[in-house]
Amino acid sequence: MTEAAIEKENKQIARQYKELLRISYQTLSEDDKKLIRKAFDTAVDAHKDQRRKSGEAYIFHPIAVAKIVASEIGLDATSIAAALLHDVVEDTEYTLSNIEKMFGETVAKIVDGLTKISSLKKDKDVSLQAENFRKMLLTLNDDVRVIIIKIADRLHNMQTMDAMRPDKQIKIASETLYIYAPLAHRIGLYNIKTELEDLGLKYTDPEVYHDILTKIKESKEDQDNYIKAFSRVIEDSLDKESLDYSIKGRPKSIYSINRKIQTQNISFDEIYDKFAIRIIYKSEPSQEKFLAWKIYSIVTDHFRPNPTRLRDWISSPKSTGYEALHITVMGPKGRWVEVQIRSERMNEIAEKGYAAHYKYKQGDNNKEERGFEEWVTRLQEALENPDVNAVDFVEQFKLNLYSKEIFVFTPQGDLKSLPKGSTPLDFAFSIHTEIGLRTRGARVNSKLVPLSHELKSGDQVEIITSDNAQPNVNWLDYATTARARAKIKSSLKDEKKEIAEEGKAVLARKLKAQKIQFNEKSINELVVFFNLKTSLDLFYRVGIGKIDNQLLKDFANSRSNSLVSYFKSKIKKPQVAADINKDEITAKYDQLVFGKEEEKLDYKLANCCNPIPGDTVFGFISVNDGIKVHKKDCPNALQLQSNYAYRIIQAKWIDSSQQDFQSVIRLQGIDNLGLVSEITKEISSNLGVNMKNLNFDSSDGIFNGRITLVVKNNNNLNTIIQRLKKINGIDKVSRE
Repeated sequence: MTEAAIEKENKQIARQYKELLRISYQTLSEDDKKLIRKAFDTAVDAHKDQRRKSGEAYIFHPIAVAKIVASEIGLDATSIAAALLHDVVEDTEYTLSNIEKMFGETVAKIVDGLTKISSLKKDKDVSLQAENFRKMLLTLNDDVRVIIIKIADRLHNMQTMDAMRPDKQIKIASETLYIYAPLAHRIGLYNIKTELEDLGLKYTDPEVYHDILTKIKESKEDQDNYIKAFSRVIEDSLDKESLDYSIKGRPKSIYSINRKIQTQNISFDEIYDKFAIRIIYKSEPSQEKFLAWKIYSIVTDHFRPNPTRLRDWISSPKSTGYEALHITVMGPKGRWVEVQIRSERMNEIAEKGYAAHYKYKQGDNNKEERGFEEWVTRLQEALENPDVNAVDFVEQFKLNLYSKEIFVFTPQGDLKSLPKGSTPLDFAFSIHTEIGLRTRGARVNSKLVPLSHELKSGDQVEIITSDNAQPNVNWLDYATTARARAKIKSSLKDEKKEIAEEGKAVLARKLKAQKIQFNEKSINELVVFFNLKTSLDLFYRVGIGKIDNQLLKDFANSRSNSLVSYFKSKIKKPQVAADINKDEITAKYDQLVFGKEEEKLDYKLANCCNPIPGDTVFGFISVNDGIKVHKKDCPNALQLQSNYAYRIIQAKWIDSSQQDFQSVIRLQGIDNLGLVSEITKEISSNLGVNMKNLNFDSSDGIFNGRITLVVKNNNNLNTIIQRLKKINGIDKVSRE
């Protein structure tokens, strides 16, 4: 580079630095400015020999990230300094201890968190990406600013991706849509989330992006005229009330318009809400709610509202801290239009998210911060559960990020926010893990409801607990939130491991009876013989009685045929189960069941999506071929579910060896006082047995009974039958 070019570049760097100080959302003290200056000088020195792919000096990138952090997100001087230094430790000679000596522990901690995220292995493998995402979220525990600066870093990278190879552009854009946009949404950075989504679409589907962008530009004049026409109608009424306000139009993002086109299968011209009208008013905190409803009243005096589309986020703010009053009204030219009513404070919180908490921290206005802290705590709990598969975790996490909220009441009248679609189980776990694990039943609005009941906003929920209650596999079908599902899975695993421990002791005794040594070699042979994966699988199946004496005898016989064994061992090496030492009980999906009663029916696998055991599936009752099983994400799923909903049947893969079975027993005998009580007591005292149905009929001193039981296996059932026969007065017990 020539000296003139270098001088020009240096002037540009100095200009950018001055702008950074000027546009800061928070007021900077002299000490703040000194800290930022020191960070700026350090970053300039560290990156002096580096250039970006576009050819410009590398220092422009940290400055741009710091500008996003300072202005768009509105964080403090510490964050601005950390943003300037975010690549210093990773890319230059400076070490973390240098940063700590120069800037103190807080800045060093944030820079360390950012360096850890950057040094995570980048790989196309989705599970690795998911694992990286999980590790990245763990830094929330150290300092939430790490994630926020990382989002700003990603935003600037997305804004300057033109110089990259197309394959790299698609990879980074996909990762942004998969991870960073949902995070920005959850932290309350709506503007950044929108920009990340739009840029993500620009690189993953450029044709669609540019097509919608062109149409938005073409319809801009029409939109501006519409907003003016709308404003003219209500301005006089608002002015009469001496309100200090402004009316703006907010166009919908390209990404959300595209999503609407895809999900509703409509064209661009058919979307009626391509923009919303936003009324922002000045107000004292104590008057905010009153003025919002006053403006609502004025708007609805002039335009007919749609009562089903009223959203009051002022009385019950979203857990992101978002507050506003949303209404949809029939505007000029007979078009529905959304109107958002916000005070200046609400507007800042909507745009700045986390950062605006500090500005409005006095008094009661820090409720959104409490919501945010609660979310971080909940997230930590989910992250700390190592048993959850990383991809499942990310999917669950994203589900909870984007889900709309409902508000329900506790019996004491406290308000709880839950994702839409939540059940009483989700509510129980949101209050406390122990309450969730001890849930026996639930009352919604004083009525008993099943645990699968979907809660609605305004419901009052009471959880009935019992010390004897414990989670079962069906709970995973009822729970929808990541927290509840993680806790249930963890509890089921612990329970299974206890059964496996008992099974291990039982197996040692039974092998001794067969004169087989209980050692690593014999355990491996058993795992291979029963086609299992881990030693825990073996112990668990012995514990629940699935592998009984007869099966162990079969194993002993296959082993004792010494001549055959001798030749087998000579011909091929002994097989070793690859995962034998894994500390987990695996599911061996080998059976499809249908409907709520989990019946075994005849079926065919659909050729369009070829589901395999373990896939999430549903059944479709066809005209000629009986039940066809499709994957949930089958290309034809949407069409079948929308056009033939009445022919869809629930279906899922199960591990038959871990499944409970339903069985009916009949009883006959002489009727006497307290007999039914004795029968139910005997069944209840039997572990692992559940009564589903009970029916007794007495005539002329003789009774007939029919009981439906849920048992683990045949041994369980036989034990109960033998015990019932011993009860005084029972003459006959048989299986139906």
